[in-house]
Amino acid sequence: MCVVRLLLSAFIFACAALFPAAAQIPDLKTGSMPPLAPLVRQVTPAVVNISVHGRVREDNPLYRDPIFREFFDAPKQIEKEVNATGSGVIVDAVRGYVLTNNHVVEGTATVQVTTRDGRQLSAKVVGRDPPTDVAVLQIQNPVGLKALAFGDSDALEVGDFVLAIGNPFGLGQTVTSGLVSALGRTGLGKQGFEDFIQTDAAINPGNSGGALVSLRGELVGINSAIISPGGGNVGIGFAIPANMARRVMEQIIATGHVERGHIGVSLQDPRLSGARAEGALIAEVLPNSPAELAGLRKGDIVTMADDRPIRSAAQLRNKVGLARVGQELKLTLQRREVTSSVVVKVAPRMERGAAATPGDFGLTSRRPSAGLTGPNHPSGTST
Repeated sequence: MCVVRLLLSAFIFACAALFPAAAQIPDLKTGSMPPLAPLVRQVTPAVVNISVHGRVREDNPLYRDPIFREFFDAPKQIEKEVNATGSGVIVDAVRGYVLTNNHVVEGTATVQVTTRDGRQLSAKVVGRDPPTDVAVLQIQNPVGLKALAFGDSDALEVGDFVLAIGNPFGLGQTVTSGLVSALGRTGLGKQGFEDFIQTDAAINPGNSGGALVSLRGELVGINSAIISPGGGNVGIGFAIPANMARRVMEQIIATGHVERGHIGVSLQDPRLSGARAEGALIAEVLPNSPAELAGLRKGDIVTMADDRPIRSAAQLRNKVGLARVGQELKLTLQRREVTSSVVVKVAPRMERGAAATPGDFGLTSRRPSAGLTGPNHPSGTST
């Protein structure tokens, strides 16, 4: 019996060494709350502060006055020097790759990264993708960096505990905590591909591009926006799912841009047509499109893509929009209460969408709409 207990104790200690973050989960039986400090020490070296310098073109207030516009030849836009701060996450320590938001580095001439231990390092913009608000940087001469491992953001559930790490208001690295409040948030009018994780972990201006971290010490999101009528945190923040950011990053690193394809359908949520089922309703199928060739029809409800649940039209739009051209997608659908599967091949768009490119050194000034921080991109309606 003693031998069995010793072996069991050794096994428990081995598991704790392999999965240190698991020890941070509150013990509901005893009511104990183990400290989060060990987890914070583990993940914070991978989160960096980002400083950008450049010139901004913004509307000239004098141009609105007809007298100044006519008699003083006031220009419509003016240019000024801007210094801004944000956050980023090291995801590849060997090659020095850093994930951040597009709106943090868009149009910047220089980027400086400050690590947790105070080192200031130069970085270049590898590429940007405005529709997802994701950008990839590369630290020059990466030495002694620590990366944050990707987690599976599709496995998140409402109620999961998360940490938000970033550089709010330029104060320096700050850690806040909270819950996953909701998943799959869309319709915010922020950018073209929306599938946000909503959290009540405090996120403020300057946190953009920072890490949303699970209790496993894994990156599950890139903090991107808040709803804030007064400009500060009110407990409603949004993060780009790590799975989405990772797919965008892989394309940017491989080609310098994101090449988006289509399958030739228009989508809407089933509830808009009176159906109660979750999924993505096929509202229209274009002739001779990949969708038609695969057998998709108007009225089909797609419930799964590559064996992952599809709960909304936006979710399927994201899946297709972030798939590589030529990739085959397995779609599970319902048609008159009959479930079947089809395989559809993603085809290139006739016109190339927004490219992820480090060009154009003119920073763009944006004003939040309805208290939502960050850029304002129109949402797509077809894919």
